[in-house]
Amino acid sequence: MVVDSFFLTTFAPIKIKRKRMGKLFVVPTPVGNMEDMTFRAIRVLKEADLILAEDTRTSSVLLHHYEIKNQLLSHHKFNEHQTVERLVERIKAGETVALISDAGTPAISDPGFLMVRECVRNGIEVTCLPGPTAFVPALVMSGLPDERFCFEGFLPQKKGRNTRLQSLVNESRSMIFYESPYRLVKTLEQFVEYFGSDRKVAVCREISKVHEDCVRGTLTEVITHFKETEPKGEIVIILSGKDENDHNPGGEETGMQEPVGGDTVSIDMKKLSNAERCALRRKNKMNK
Repeated sequence: MVVDSFFLTTFAPIKIKRKRMGKLFVVPTPVGNMEDMTFRAIRVLKEADLILAEDTRTSSVLLHHYEIKNQLLSHHKFNEHQTVERLVERIKAGETVALISDAGTPAISDPGFLMVRECVRNGIEVTCLPGPTAFVPALVMSGLPDERFCFEGFLPQKKGRNTRLQSLVNESRSMIFYESPYRLVKTLEQFVEYFGSDRKVAVCREISKVHEDCVRGTLTEVITHFKETEPKGEIVIILSGKDENDHNPGGEETGMQEPVGGDTVSIDMKKLSNAERCALRRKNKMNK
């Protein structure tokens, strides 16, 4: 049987070429030293169709340094809820998008989680490159136990702050916090109220920068240091966990005498909240 070649050409099934779905790359950037940028990170940024930046002005300096000229779009905590859906559609249409923050790894105390979550929900491949982040070097150089730790990031400034600290009173792992230099001393003083003045701590600042340093000691010793030497730069606090032999969380008093109606009443401090204990101690100091 002879089949006409015209028939085969005319009525053969038409193959529709589907465009391949794009991909999201989460790209860490230096927290201080430009030399901490990896070769792979530079390549990914150069090959991306679009780069999402927390602050385009800050990121432009980095991109200019490495001669990266791709399209740059602002993506931060104030607009990500409005832009994430449109960005996901662009990736689904085939674009490769790279996500960066001002410094360090996106989504670690920086914008990025929402974008990653929506990509995962939509079946988009997400790759996070290994790279710079402030808390890992700080933890390692602190000299405090690092085989187990918990990352707390920035504490709530107001609502929920005391509740968060209360939840950590019996934490046995080393704890990691980010803090502003302007609030550092106040935060350390608050740690004394919850964890005790003898708790070991390391305050690391300006990680990977020229003036990088790490101040180690008890909370009392480190507070004294920063009252005498004004803290500056990016701060990472590493606080040691509760010791197994410490049966009195935070070194708090188990009992205190309180004058009531001319009589002295013994108060069981264990039954009070941290806020009540702190208020009672301040009152007693004022009466001394």
